[in-house]
Amino acid sequence: MTPKRKVEGHNMAQSYSIGLDYGTNSVRAVVVDCSDGSIIGSAVVNYPSGHQGILLDPTDHNLARQNPADYLYGLEHAVAGALEEAAEHTDFDRSKIVGIGVDSTGSSPLPVDGNNRALSMTPDFRDNLAAMCWLWKDHTSWREAEEFTRIAQKERPEYLDICGGTYSSEWWWAKIWHCKNVAPDVFDAAASWVELADWVPSVLAGRSKPSEVVRGVCAAGHKGLYNPAWGGLPAAEFLAKLDPALADLRERLYDTAYDLDTPAGALSAEWAERLGLPEGIAIAIGAFDNHYGSIGCGIQEGALVKVIGTSTCDCAIVSPENNPGTIPGVCGIVEGSILPGVYGIEAGQSAVGDLFKWWVEGICQGDGALHGTLTDEAAKLAPGQSGLLALDWNNGNRTVLVDQRLTGVILGQTLHTSRAEIYRALIEATAFGARVILERLRECGTRVDTIIAAGGIAEKNPMLMQIYADVMQTPIRVSTSQQTCALGAAIGAAFVGGPHSSLDDAVAAMTSLRDTTYTPDPARAAIYDKLFALYRQVHDAFGGVTQAADLSRVMKDLIDLKTATAQDAPSRSMEVA
Repeated sequence: MTPKRKVEGHNMAQSYSIGLDYGTNSVRAVVVDCSDGSIIGSAVVNYPSGHQGILLDPTDHNLARQNPADYLYGLEHAVAGALEEAAEHTDFDRSKIVGIGVDSTGSSPLPVDGNNRALSMTPDFRDNLAAMCWLWKDHTSWREAEEFTRIAQKERPEYLDICGGTYSSEWWWAKIWHCKNVAPDVFDAAASWVELADWVPSVLAGRSKPSEVVRGVCAAGHKGLYNPAWGGLPAAEFLAKLDPALADLRERLYDTAYDLDTPAGALSAEWAERLGLPEGIAIAIGAFDNHYGSIGCGIQEGALVKVIGTSTCDCAIVSPENNPGTIPGVCGIVEGSILPGVYGIEAGQSAVGDLFKWWVEGICQGDGALHGTLTDEAAKLAPGQSGLLALDWNNGNRTVLVDQRLTGVILGQTLHTSRAEIYRALIEATAFGARVILERLRECGTRVDTIIAAGGIAEKNPMLMQIYADVMQTPIRVSTSQQTCALGAAIGAAFVGGPHSSLDDAVAAMTSLRDTTYTPDPARAAIYDKLFALYRQVHDAFGGVTQAADLSRVMKDLIDLKTATAQDAPSRSMEVA
């Protein structure tokens, strides 16, 4: 029986909730005051396995897995650290915590045994990469994704309508199918599969069978193609056309997925003791980081939320009457995936922070200090001054091309090109990629009046934010909270835990935006229009949008733009706040 939310009548002024944010390299826990959303305790724990928490294969750059044991290790230590910091506040007491919310990367599915234990945590599969969690950035299933798309286009095109027309190798079915093809022993041993966003709440709730896991519609809809219109998950008949084993697996998954109105459970006695928290407090439904992050930003219709991290995810909401039905190349349109009763739209870019990290730490062999140095140097450059143009596809293209086999490009280099110029060109590339997404949303009828940015990059790099505003020619606000994903999870917990009578009330009370607005500069925006036109030529040519591309003028047009902007470059550069 799935538990329904119940209001306990807690005193909001003396209530707290916990948000857990499972990222690519670490897990963060926050203790949040339910009255105003202020974070009174926070801790980050890096995953101990692999390279910066990621299990890699040197023979396959597409492979990225994580050890589920790290999730439980991080859970205990992050919560303990956050509670220790919260204890420094005189009004805080653990007995006042009313709920826990969990967000994670996704699609990040993991195989489990009949006891809902991660298969990699059993003796027979402890060191088996295929038995680990298949991290969102694992793209080994690109062949399966292409085949899924091909068969769905023929047999069930409605399945593809809600995910922009193309199924991605980043998503649920492609990854599980690939596991069946390359590691049948793991596939056969798995009693079921669970998204990371659903698994951690199920562990906290003491769910001892996969069938007892309460699945969130966020992951189910956007990655598993769950939709009540066709009876939940894709039909067994369709899955059998992919592989009969997938049709058999469907019977061991789930029939219904839930939005935030339904809790994932209540904190079990075991985990209450391990964490030092009250037994039975509410656990909010699991969701992806960017979706909870959108709640942490106070998302409303007409706003596009950009959670900028290792990758970037864009989210918008539309009322049922404004649902576009489908948006080509967009990751999904799912009812209730962000807020109950409205449709959540998801898009994104596969490499943003990862792209800058690759350049600064991988190629330039620098550290955090070099990020700052290159930012200062790049801020002195004007748009077009470097003569460079890049594509932001070092980890493939998530939206709108949905092709993880695409790779990065840097055009216009000379023997005088500096590392700061390339750094800025990579930032501009991510801004151009963001504009492609924005234009696609608007072309298909989704209203975007303002952009709300969140994440460490949005908070710490005003140069990047101004470039984004100039390129997208749309005002950008920044969330007040430095931890919007974890905050959003804590808001979900505060809602199901009782202090707020409605989710709208919880969001209104616990979120805010900074006073600063990044406003497009007309002069810089005009130059970026010219650069963006060149970007689209290269984007469409290498992305396969057009088969008759003529790129013979691109390099020379970049030189002409560089020459034209050189004389007044200082006036078009920007100061870093």
